[in-house]
Amino acid sequence: MLKYIYGLRSMNIINIIMKNTFHNADEAYEALLDEVIINGVDFDNTKALFNCGFYILNPQDNHIKNEQRNWSLKYAEAEWQWYLSGDPNIKKLGELYGKIPPIWERMADSNGNVNSNYGYQWKRKAQIDYVCAKLKTNPKTRHAAISIYDAKEYDKYKKDTPCTYAVQFTIIDKQLCMSVYMRSNDIWYGFCNDQYQFSSLQKMIAYRLNLDIGWYYHHAHNMHLYNDKL
Repeated sequence: MLKYIYGLRSMNIINIIMKNTFHNADEAYEALLDEVIINGVDFDNTKALFNCGFYILNPQDNHIKNEQRNWSLKYAEAEWQWYLSGDPNIKKLGELYGKIPPIWERMADSNGNVNSNYGYQWKRKAQIDYVCAKLKTNPKTRHAAISIYDAKEYDKYKKDTPCTYAVQFTIIDKQLCMSVYMRSNDIWYGFCNDQYQFSSLQKMIAYRLNLDIGWYYHHAHNMHLYNDKL
């Protein structure tokens, strides 16, 4: 018989059943994959985990080594360079990677632009400079955050809605720690590449501030695996 906690099935309460600290991205990926297959909830053509949050203690160890996943460092680095360019057009990604992945073609508007180039988003209002200035002025600030998803811009999200709400940075024991908050994250494609981009961002800001790199916390309201990957 399933146990119930406050009216919810305990098997669906991810914070109770899942380890929430990992040494690196690959370890987190392997655990997420197992967890969603075993305990995921059937939700819109996926198996999903709700309010899934965990720490990666060494975020610079950010390569996914799982052979079945066949993760591409070449692509992840091209995507990072695309983010750094701040160019929302998928043609720029094509120049950097040699081709445009079909998923980006589906998400682009008629001009080839997307909302989910996070570099384009954080360059709006010079948010990286803002974060660095806040942390330099007051290392204990709670204002060092980058905003990406904005529901007030929902009219722009007809084909492409950013999955990430925000990224926040905190200095703890002279280390730059980072928290990423996402509305939705696909384990197979999204997490593997997203964690590479965000850990690269953490490294870049730590370098600008002359700080060591601390933990990376990753939270997704809906962490899922599409049924065709089961």
